[in-house]
Amino acid sequence: MECIIPINTDLRTATAMRFVVIGLLLYALLFAGSEWLVRRNGHMNPIHKIETAQSVDYDWVILGASHAMPLDFDGFNEVMQAATGLRILNLAGPGTGPLYNRFVLEHFFRSHRASHILYVADAFAFRSPQWNEERLSDPKLLAKTPFSAAVAASLARYVLQKGVDPRALLDYATGFSKINNRDRFRPDVWEGEATFDRVFKPSATADRKRVDYLYPDAGEEGASGTRYLGELAELIGFARDRGADVTVIKPPLPSRFRKLLIDEAEFDGGLTSVVASNGASILDLSETMDDPRFYADTDHLNRAGAAEFFQQHLRGILLSDTP
Repeated sequence: MECIIPINTDLRTATAMRFVVIGLLLYALLFAGSEWLVRRNGHMNPIHKIETAQSVDYDWVILGASHAMPLDFDGFNEVMQAATGLRILNLAGPGTGPLYNRFVLEHFFRSHRASHILYVADAFAFRSPQWNEERLSDPKLLAKTPFSAAVAASLARYVLQKGVDPRALLDYATGFSKINNRDRFRPDVWEGEATFDRVFKPSATADRKRVDYLYPDAGEEGASGTRYLGELAELIGFARDRGADVTVIKPPLPSRFRKLLIDEAEFDGGLTSVVASNGASILDLSETMDDPRFYADTDHLNRAGAAEFFQQHLRGILLSDTP
């Protein structure tokens, strides 16, 4: 006669629960360790800069994509502060359009104040979701963004209202990209900062490749970038509602590179109209610095270029109450 030993269902359930609890605890430890590394190695990420800002009040906050970033390379922001006596916080990020910049500015104003916003406008950042919604869901960027319940709540709102991929929120909330980040032990330094002292030798091939990279979906949003100009209008309104005036500038670019940009004149018209109609100021400085010795690559200022730009143009803007 076969002997059947009854299985204790409660014991089996308890064992399974123990495995689940152990797994969750291990994941929590991995999340905590990854978060600690993000905060220890943080440097470039705009959210990290806000979280570690030493002041509550700032005279100027700088927003934009990578063309604004050299102004904060290797202590250059401190040079500008010393020369002007102003408190300046640079929250620009590589490949970030107006949607991402508004997201960052919202987080800034939760716990800080600013009198002026300087938005460095690049046409490419208004032409494609790649530089806007997709930046908010970029695993590489999420892996370097410190966790904050307020940021998670904002990201959830952008998922619902701005078309950001819901997986971005899931990734950020679970720390998946942080835990799986192969560069977790490296400082968060953008590659452009390593070449800040380099002088680039002009190359038509490099210029063409760079423009092709910046405009992956040329014409998708129209030459004027209407959709994301609307996001810039909202950014301006948001800042002004919080007591900050906004100045928009087009950054300097070498003429050989500028001539390759797609429908730039049409974009300029749309940008000027939106900025003026929303009570902000605009300055086109794109043609002010053509000397190759001022550039570290095809289109980013090197140290000499940043110094020249600051002395000849930016210093006056920062010190003026009505740029």
